[in-house]
Amino acid sequence: MALRGLLLAGLAGLLAACATRQTTAPSAPPVDSAPVVLSAPAPAPSLGPSWPEAGGKVLGQHERSLVYEPVARDSLAGVAARFLNQASRAWEIAQANGDRWTLQTGVPVVVPLRVRNPGGVTFDGAQTVPVLCYHRFGTGASKMIVSPAQFEAQLEWLAKNRYQVLSLDELAAFLAGRQAVPQRSVVITIDDGYESVYRHAYPALKKYGFTATLFVYSDFVGARDALSWAQLQDMAQSRVIDIQAHSKTHRNLIERLAGESDSAYRQNIDTEVKQPRWALERQLATSGVRVRHFAFPFGDANEPVLQALQQHDYALGLTVNAGGNAHFADPLMLRRTMIYGDHSLEDFKSKLQLRRPASSMASRP
Repeated sequence: MALRGLLLAGLAGLLAACATRQTTAPSAPPVDSAPVVLSAPAPAPSLGPSWPEAGGKVLGQHERSLVYEPVARDSLAGVAARFLNQASRAWEIAQANGDRWTLQTGVPVVVPLRVRNPGGVTFDGAQTVPVLCYHRFGTGASKMIVSPAQFEAQLEWLAKNRYQVLSLDELAAFLAGRQAVPQRSVVITIDDGYESVYRHAYPALKKYGFTATLFVYSDFVGARDALSWAQLQDMAQSRVIDIQAHSKTHRNLIERLAGESDSAYRQNIDTEVKQPRWALERQLATSGVRVRHFAFPFGDANEPVLQALQQHDYALGLTVNAGGNAHFADPLMLRRTMIYGDHSLEDFKSKLQLRRPASSMASRP
């Protein structure tokens, strides 16, 4: 009883603080004119009997948070479904209670009804989201090839440690200040479009309930050991794999071809940016593929390349400069960390940069 009293006193103080502090999420223009389906914060339910009936008790409430005392049959997802309208928002309750993922009968928890600090910025640093980059899967001597066993071990570790794998649309909403994301968030991307993605990565992602973005250069589809349009269609329809652009030919976009004039270079760059969107959306139209993100071949971009992305309304551009992305990162020059076949599981863990100290922000974008 003494523990319960202390908890109630602390939670009451939290509610009182919520009543006096006002936090407003920064507004930002949408990524594009079409709606983005995200696990965005639902409107707070009205205080009172219009809430779905809960097994436990609401001990205190405010327009931005409440204190709930769970009963034995309650789950974190169930509480999120009742009060936040989405079971998938259970992480918000866990995070508001010191990363506590289990409920204890009679021990109150705070349920936040409004997103607080969606950018994850505090006095000592900022939350960052790492974007991982893979290429091929299977066996072979090249470090670009990650074995199926390695990939599955990495996904299993992410799942066991409660990482949430975001889509690039969700990352875009975080960067725009519209969407808070869990502290342990990560994005998985795969470049080029090798057939081994279909054989190895796709089944593993489905097994763990994760999504990934596949950046395809359109001239490669159906050639040599590349994915076919039918395989791309199958993956896109599953919603496990999001198909996005990786140029037309995979040329290094910042390097001039021999004898290429300035005007020819700019026209060719425009084609490299525009054509893959047209090809992917046309060939995968029945799957509803919409191309809005672009990974630079070799990770390189310059001013003409960035201008072409802006002209063709791309929302995100991705490099291969390692590190995590804070909400104030340049959306057309996002950091992305390569995962190689010679990485151990400990190496993999070290690549997941989830926070950037304030002391490093002055010197790094």
